[in-house]
Amino acid sequence: MSLRRIVEHARKQEWTAIGLDLFVVIVGVFVGIQVSNWNAEREARQRGATFTQRLKADLREEAWYYQLQVEYSRDVLANAERAVDALSGKSTDSNEAVLVSAYRATQYKQKARRRSTYDELISTGTIGLIESQTLRNSALQVYNFPTLENIAREGMQSRYREAFRMTLPNDVQRALNRNCGDRFVQPGDYEGLDDLIDYPCSTGLPEAVIDASVLALRANSTLVPLLRLRIADIETRLVDLTGNNRDIMQGLQAIADESR
Repeated sequence: MSLRRIVEHARKQEWTAIGLDLFVVIVGVFVGIQVSNWNAEREARQRGATFTQRLKADLREEAWYYQLQVEYSRDVLANAERAVDALSGKSTDSNEAVLVSAYRATQYKQKARRRSTYDELISTGTIGLIESQTLRNSALQVYNFPTLENIAREGMQSRYREAFRMTLPNDVQRALNRNCGDRFVQPGDYEGLDDLIDYPCSTGLPEAVIDASVLALRANSTLVPLLRLRIADIETRLVDLTGNNRDIMQGLQAIADESR
């Protein structure tokens, strides 16, 4: 309609009217662009807020898992140290206690990382939707931090674990797992992290089976050196978790504390 009017005014050389019509057209286009930009910005803010809440929820679980690995590694380390002392003759624990400690020194904890929101933001190039630079930095650090995977991998591939599993009968290992294995804990339950595996237990095995099992462990000359290696590996990872990367731990804890 405006273009038709402009043409008509041009034929009649009505320049003032033409100017007014052009002004109306320009203002209309400008307002249309602004409205479109405002809508896009509002949508981006809404998406950013949604992604922020999702990312915080993911990082809260990551904070819990980080703490789980710290506590669990400490428990495994304590058992490994008790086992190496007993098997090398530095302590006089009962055979059942030795068997339990030696078993628990083989254990590791592994859990799927909660990183779907971060991966979506990175793959779509929309990490900038997260307005908080602190939150963005925490996510970048946490999801590019290999120590959690390294702990699980080293535990699973531990040569001590392999030697222990090859030394004892499977029915003994099943009894140890059933009666002295990991306690289940719900994600987010910090109180449940206490004594995940380092708790009093009874193997339920006959005394003769316990004695024979410990005798087999003592007869395996590779176990004590491999236990020492296991201890050194765990200590290194604990330093990574609680010392070298303390900023990651503190950043995660701050996010977790927001909802507690």
